[in-house]
Amino acid sequence: MRKVTVALSALSITALALAGCSDPDSKTETPASQETTQSQGAASSDSAEGFDFSKLDPVDEIVALVPENVKDAGILRNGASTDYPPGEFRAEDGQTPVGYDIDIVKAIALVMGLEDGTTTHAEFPTIIPALGTKFDVGASSFTITPERLEQTNMVSYLNVGSSYAVAAGNPQGFDPADPCGAVIGVQNGTFQFDYINELSEKCVADGKKAIDVKPHDLQSDVTTKVVGGQYDATFADSPVAGYAVVQTGGQVEVIGESIESAPQGIVVKKEDAELAAAVQAALQYLMDEGYFEEILAVYGAQDSALPKAEVNPKV
Repeated sequence: MRKVTVALSALSITALALAGCSDPDSKTETPASQETTQSQGAASSDSAEGFDFSKLDPVDEIVALVPENVKDAGILRNGASTDYPPGEFRAEDGQTPVGYDIDIVKAIALVMGLEDGTTTHAEFPTIIPALGTKFDVGASSFTITPERLEQTNMVSYLNVGSSYAVAAGNPQGFDPADPCGAVIGVQNGTFQFDYINELSEKCVADGKKAIDVKPHDLQSDVTTKVVGGQYDATFADSPVAGYAVVQTGGQVEVIGESIESAPQGIVVKKEDAELAAAVQAALQYLMDEGYFEEILAVYGAQDSALPKAEVNPKV
């Protein structure tokens, strides 16, 4: 449920820089390499053990939908704020864009018959204004909202909510249906921080124990406490919780159902209906063939996949 960006460093197994949904009125600047661009073939090397892009070939009926200017360029240019793992972030070199959105753009480009997709880092608020000039698309965890639908064409592909994660095997016996009295870690400044504090107040109003909310600036610190048994659970964006499972080698697990879900979409210039239709067709093909979930699974985000890509869905 991305509304603005959160600046984060690259992820490693021992240092999980995991981000939550930020306050929509706040903005954190991202340091260094503001114009980092990376071919997706190289970018995806960070997840080489995952999806095999060599399986993808051009699909004639999708190729026919691609606008001539994009065909002539031979690439699909994506703008993304590479500070929001696991959707889009940077590899350990601090430069190379990686993440499931980066890989999805490459997959879209390949079935469109293009040579590649490229992702250039841009500050989140600057992506939409640059559509049609600097970028063809924006795949950067954009929540679909009525305001954005007025500005752009949006092609739905994910449904992202918030999830609880616990240490593997749930040794603390945490019940996501009744978190009252539990010790729960969250990241400061996130939707989850506000939500869990409001839920704690409701617990007290209902005559139950308050939730012991443990806020941290880094989600990685919360994850460490959960793994170590100091906290009963953490509450974070569902892809973030899923990626923690991947990055800790299964030392944590997601528990319960995702809540407060909202759809996300790839943005295309409002006047470029032809490209939006091509993106929709490419995404639907990837979904129908199972490739879409395979890409997401590399990052533990497969549960967020939508089965149908729509242009400008009602929200």
